[in-house]
Amino acid sequence: MTESSSYASFGQLRTQARQLESQTESLFLTYSSFSQNPPAEPTEAETKTVKSLEDILAKREDILNALSRLLDSEQVTSATRLHHLQRHKEILIEHQKEFVRLQHAVQYERQRANLLSSVRNDIDSFRSATSSAAPVDARRESDYMLNERSRIDRSHGMMDGILSQAYATREEFGRQRQILQSIQRRVTTSASHIPGINTIISKINTRKKRDSLIIASLISLCILILFFLR
Repeated sequence: MTESSSYASFGQLRTQARQLESQTESLFLTYSSFSQNPPAEPTEAETKTVKSLEDILAKREDILNALSRLLDSEQVTSATRLHHLQRHKEILIEHQKEFVRLQHAVQYERQRANLLSSVRNDIDSFRSATSSAAPVDARRESDYMLNERSRIDRSHGMMDGILSQAYATREEFGRQRQILQSIQRRVTTSASHIPGINTIISKINTRKKRDSLIIASLISLCILILFFLR
């Protein structure tokens, strides 16, 4: 692949990545609206939106993998193009985390709405089955038990959401670690193709060590002088 065709391919893939990023943000606005008073079951529009987001995020991963392979095939990697690729990967990670967050928000609101509806139905059923002559204490005890059940179910729902977020965070850490390793590998490859770069780095490290040794010696000498002058 010639240099001009390489730049053309990189530019085309970047254009696709930017377009898909804009589509993702637009779908996020649509998906977030489903967390407001959601029905008991996902609607057709909600299911379609989730499917579109999953497809777009998967397609963006494929495009970024293609960009990575394109840069790996070059003898000397452009720092600008490497920065563009890294930025697209950061945006993808942010959007993947936002997608998981929205899923949890919609699920939580749906569980909450279903729970409240279930509790209301239980209370209505109990009151209709209880005669007007039933003791007041018995009715209060039943109401208390229903309220306790509601609180326990809400706690279970929140714990499920927290565990899901923890698993998602662990996956994101693993993905970021892979990205950093890939960047380090490309930087090392690029540095090996630049003449004299390793020699310059070695001289810089040697000079830093020498300066550190001189400073340490001066500090030690000053301490000894102060000690004898006391």
